[in-house]
Amino acid sequence: MLKKQEKRQRRHKRVRSRVRGVSARPRLCVFRSNKHVYAKLIDDDSGKTLISASDSEVKKQGSRKAEKTAESKKTDDKKEIKTKNISLAYEVGKLVAQKSLAKEIKTVVFDRGGYKYHGIVRALAEGARDGGLKF
Repeated sequence: MLKKQEKRQRRHKRVRSRVRGVSARPRLCVFRSNKHVYAKLIDDDSGKTLISASDSEVKKQGSRKAEKTAESKKTDDKKEIKTKNISLAYEVGKLVAQKSLAKEIKTVVFDRGGYKYHGIVRALAEGARDGGLKF
């Protein structure tokens, strides 16, 4: 029986074999720990991180509106966001989009990092889309 982490690593290998970021269209990589959410734009040709953002950075910027409006925040599909972490992930996605548009990066390849596409990962992707990124 495979452990949860081993399953995620297998999914991640499978996703990474298909997803590759270049300078014109970098890879939006998502990592979530038990406490935090991180997102990076990576150019795989040069092996460099172009942009990074995290939920702690969102908190430092004074964006407490994510915490205050966690229960009343609605997404495009009209489902309410009820947890603080999901609303922070949404704000991280918007922050990554804002930083990338400042560097004139408009399209990315989404790398979910082996995580299933729901909850925090989905909220980050929707935040990036609402911020102006296309993938």
